Amino acid sequence: MSGLIGRKLGMTSIFDARGNNVGCTVIEAGPCYVTQIKNIDKDGYKSIQLAFDELKSNKINKSVKGHFNSSKISPKKKLFEFRNFRKDFDNKVKLGMEIKVDDIFSENEFLDVTAVSKGKGFQGVVKRHNFSGVGQSTHGQHNRNRAPGSIGAGSTPSRVFKGMRMAGRTGGDKVTIQNLKIYKIDSNHNLIYVGGSVPGSINTYVILSN
Repeated sequence: MSGLIGRKLGMTSIFDARGNNVGCTVIEAGPCYVTQIKNIDKDGYKSIQLAFDELKSNKINKSVKGHFNSSKISPKKKLFEFRNFRKDFDNKVKLGMEIKVDDIFSENEFLDVTAVSKGKGFQGVVKRHNFSGVGQSTHGQHNRNRAPGSIGAGSTPSRVFKGMRMAGRTGGDKVTIQNLKIYKIDSNHNLIYVGGSVPGSINTYVILSN
């Protein structure tokens, strides 16, 4: 899997080749820097660790600072390891190497986006699981419109089964959206426009992979 680390900037709309107005998410993809290279002989698998987004040097400890010094780059906020990176990078990848968006992706290709979704806090079953409620507000049902209803029998089994859809914490989960089309790449500003929505709020770190 090869890819980049990016940041979600927001949404906009652009016109595609057919003149259709398409809603897109704008992502600042890189530039990323190679901070570690792993190989099969030493580590048991092949991977490349990339770093993204500047971080003040006084906010890291000595061990992390030494990790960045080995690749001769300034400290970064986000690190991510991509296993089995593209084979055409095997001969030219080096520590401290800069990788930009047009080095990995091209327009009209498809990619996967992974990020942490928005946290919704504690929510009821209607918002969390799309329950419809009892459906009526008459016949003694004045306060049951958003209630979960029955959650199990009484005497047998006398308990609630695990996995029962009930109220609880919603959002804040790792989510992957697959096969999003790349409509536009702005290499001058390291921007990539992908069709559809992407998990997370504005300025959320995202992982782009193909």
